[in-house]
Amino acid sequence: MGNSALKAHLETAQKTGVFQLTGAGLNEFPGDLQRLSASLRTMDLSANKIESLPSFIGNFSALKNLTLNSNRLAVLPEDLGKLKKLETLHLNSNALKKLPSSFGQLAALKTLSLSGNQLREFPLQLCRLRHLDVLDLSKNRIQRLPDELEQLQAIELNVNQNQISQISPNISRCPRLKVLRLEENCLEITMIPVSILADSPISLLAVEGNLFEIRNLRDLEGYEKYMERFTATKKKFT
Repeated sequence: MGNSALKAHLETAQKTGVFQLTGAGLNEFPGDLQRLSASLRTMDLSANKIESLPSFIGNFSALKNLTLNSNRLAVLPEDLGKLKKLETLHLNSNALKKLPSSFGQLAALKTLSLSGNQLREFPLQLCRLRHLDVLDLSKNRIQRLPDELEQLQAIELNVNQNQISQISPNISRCPRLKVLRLEENCLEITMIPVSILADSPISLLAVEGNLFEIRNLRDLEGYEKYMERFTATKKKFT
């Protein structure tokens, strides 16, 4: 990427508030972006080779949408938590093993996508995000959904293609959780908490590709109550 091309992108971003530079072979975060830290609303640096983010990432006070899919990020700076206006964050297909504790300070975040990373544990700091609607943690290495998950505010949680073999019954207490995707994990039928079916707001439970036949769900206590919610939701959208 030549300096003249980068300069042209910066000039466009200055006018529009949008900086998009994907598939450009960037090895590092463009330092010149600092000049736009007060005005940039959307940034997309997907499909590059960026290995780290600078601490000044926290200075982008107007940023609402940040997309860094398909880079080489292994760690994230704590300063990311300073992005108080950030509403959508896409970090798919990187090499993240954990998230900074400051993630819990992203007060405006509504959509967070971390598919295709190397997370081994559910990041509990995400349970502090009061406005989170959609959380995608698919294609990681998470092995269990812990008790603390009851505080999660998400409407949809996608943990497809992990290594989950344990689910805390507390997940049924998630106040807004309507969609729970658990496809292609390591679940035995006995590991599906009855409370998810009998006593939760969940109206779509996707569990195909685990260690049991889907038809065996019908034999579980609470299945009829779950189907009532499922059918009612389906009618609402048809």
